[in-house]
Amino acid sequence: MVPMLAQYRDIAPKGTVEFLRRLGERAQGKSMLHVNSTRYGGGVAEILHRLVPLLAELGVNTRWEVISGTDVFYKATKSFHNALQGTKQRITTEMYDAYLHCNRENAKQLNLEADVAMVHDPQPAALIDAHPQGTRWIWRCHIDLSTPQRAVWQFLRAYVVRYDAAVFSLPKFAQRLPIPQFLIYPSIDPLSDKNRELMPEEINHILQRLGVPQDKPILLQVSRFDRFKDPVGVVEAYRLVKKSHDCRLVLAGGTATDDPEGAEVLAEVQGAVEMDPDVHVLLLPPTANIEINALQRAASIVLQKSTREGFGLTVTEALWKGKPVIGGETGGITVQVIHGQTGYTVNSPEGAAFYIKRLLNEPELLAAMGRQAKEYARHRFLITRHLQEYLGLIIHLSRRAS
Repeated sequence: MVPMLAQYRDIAPKGTVEFLRRLGERAQGKSMLHVNSTRYGGGVAEILHRLVPLLAELGVNTRWEVISGTDVFYKATKSFHNALQGTKQRITTEMYDAYLHCNRENAKQLNLEADVAMVHDPQPAALIDAHPQGTRWIWRCHIDLSTPQRAVWQFLRAYVVRYDAAVFSLPKFAQRLPIPQFLIYPSIDPLSDKNRELMPEEINHILQRLGVPQDKPILLQVSRFDRFKDPVGVVEAYRLVKKSHDCRLVLAGGTATDDPEGAEVLAEVQGAVEMDPDVHVLLLPPTANIEINALQRAASIVLQKSTREGFGLTVTEALWKGKPVIGGETGGITVQVIHGQTGYTVNSPEGAAFYIKRLLNEPELLAAMGRQAKEYARHRFLITRHLQEYLGLIIHLSRRAS
């Protein structure tokens, strides 16, 4: 059950809830639609599960629609995703055709009526062809578009430019567009099962059930099994640390319904582990929120050694739990991990191993960095800030429409 807004009063910065209620009065009676490609798995779905009911509590009639597609469609959109984030892909005419066919079929089935519609990421972007009269449409991009494969971006751009506005997670992710662009960071819900406080006995019980002993420091990475998350590089960093520090590594994650490459990457990780009893590869379902919470709270250091990253909400989750994060110097990780204050950013397994060893050698530094991490997350990355910015966007676009 999603908490009521009043329950954030003692968690968010002072005055936040009162300000949200005032904004809600100005957006009262408006309707908002969100469209994405999966109900479970990945940060976008997780955010929407929390934001949609909170917007409704503030008087915005909010709905969430999910497009459906064939295996060919999801294979095509995964290739789009990789190409837009800079990895060379071969996109065939048949893949483009499957993408457009799927969007047209979904447009016939979904109710797209709303004052403001927010379409998330490339998968449903071509729904703009069915743009209802009078609706303000926003394309919400959660991925890094800074160095896209040109042909794929030109194809997608032809649809994006027809939106009324675009929203990106970082300025450097954006591309030159003839429509207004806005910057909105993603967020976490501190009261969700993934982020709420847990009693020590609850943490112990969950880790025991997962088969992860707490007899030595735990290094943890939580992420989908995706090459951009570089799980094999995390194993390499662990092996370097293990030469001088007895520790455990936990790689916890799963696959999303719109990511057909997950099983292949998982197999690569299992091959790299080589039956090491101190490495735990946990394939968790998308609903394993309390399990992830417990793992993050039990960890000494959290890693997110991505080579490309949209934003990286697993970093935010770890910061909120008072854990320093060692992350790849890419994407949204760079605005969350302030080098030397909330963690360290790195570009190699060797760099990750260096800072892991430093923190394990200096427990006072580790604890101080964790305290700074939590306060940083409180002021910048909680759902209450996200809600405030979406309300502002609704008010702004509705005013332009009138």
